[in-house]
Amino acid sequence: MSMPFYVSPEQSMKDKADYARKGIARGRSAVVLQYDGGILFVADNISRTLHKISELYDRIAFAAVGRYNEFENLRQMGVRLADVRGYAYDRSDVSGRVLANIYAQTLGTAFSESNKPWEVEIVVAEVGEDAAADQIYRITFDGSVVDEQGFLAMGGSAEQVTTALKERFNKDAGLGEALSAAVHALRHENGEERDIEAAGLEVAVLERARREHRKFRRIQGERLSALLADRSGGAADTDTTAGGTASAGTEDEG
Repeated sequence: MSMPFYVSPEQSMKDKADYARKGIARGRSAVVLQYDGGILFVADNISRTLHKISELYDRIAFAAVGRYNEFENLRQMGVRLADVRGYAYDRSDVSGRVLANIYAQTLGTAFSESNKPWEVEIVVAEVGEDAAADQIYRITFDGSVVDEQGFLAMGGSAEQVTTALKERFNKDAGLGEALSAAVHALRHENGEERDIEAAGLEVAVLERARREHRKFRRIQGERLSALLADRSGGAADTDTTAGGTASAGTEDEG
């Protein structure tokens, strides 16, 4: 007669946490940081269609690392929840804190009740009327929520990226300077400097001074190349041309 196999709850949780961390670390890093005009998102991502950074609602954006199909499900869930809440109540009732708490509950339940944890780490950020009102929440695979201040790095070799970013971070920097600091940090992800071209970056911002509702804008193509070439921001920093209006939760590629 075979003996039943027993694993203590502590060991089970540790095994699942190790599994999730290893899965997340296999991907490339992403960074989120404040600058003088809002919040900047930069991800090491060569894909033009499989986004790590997306808009959730009006003033709120989403960034993620890890397994794509899992964090894409979370993104879609967040968009639907934000749309329903904004329609049923008021647009002002949709906040980064509310969405972060919902994500935390979802990931926490999956971590504790399922055999396989979700291999994701996400950020929900909301741009405020001023820098003090900005909100940046990091939600980890086990449902833990951290209210981040200033900047953060996640995925890949996050500790090394964080160290490199800390050296250059300045919350009062212009967009060009902030982008330069983020790219510098991503280039040192594995402890050795490597080249990252504009085509290998996914960049977006939540712009504080942008139109009344939707604050999200992607930066790509010639605009991104100009910012990378102009470390101080310069004229490229003032380009706020939008690619047209869209419903809440869609991505402005302008």
